[in-house]
Amino acid sequence: MTPEEIVEFVTGLGGTIVVVASEENGDPEMAWGDTFFFYDPDGITVPERRLPFATIVTGNYPGFDEASDLDRDGVFRVNMWVGRETCDQYAPRNGTDIDYAVLDQVIPHPIYAKQSWLSVLNPGEATDGIVKELLTETHDRARARYEKRG
Repeated sequence: MTPEEIVEFVTGLGGTIVVVASEENGDPEMAWGDTFFFYDPDGITVPERRLPFATIVTGNYPGFDEASDLDRDGVFRVNMWVGRETCDQYAPRNGTDIDYAVLDQVIPHPIYAKQSWLSVLNPGEATDGIVKELLTETHDRARARYEKRG
């Protein structure tokens, strides 16, 4: 899957606002080019109150998020906020060493795993279907959270 295919898939789920971080948006330079997915079908949520349910990150955040070595040519990471049960299913917290730079494998997010975020670097043949399932789950969770807020 390419980042463009991921954007197409997620927007096809409906109600999604896609924001690409940029200088024009006033975003920090290290985030420029990263993609954030928000569920806001009416487009009425104040941007500062939106919480992303998935992201595509294209580079390291120096001093904060470097474990995936995203500065490699062509490497990106899709991140998905899933429930605790799903997170544990794909990325058990059993104290094993995790290679956060491995491609095409579901891994816990290097920073936000405790908040039930999973990641895949350059989803491919091994994870294409799983990533679509996880993106659908996280979209459903975001929709439920939006509807609960009323």
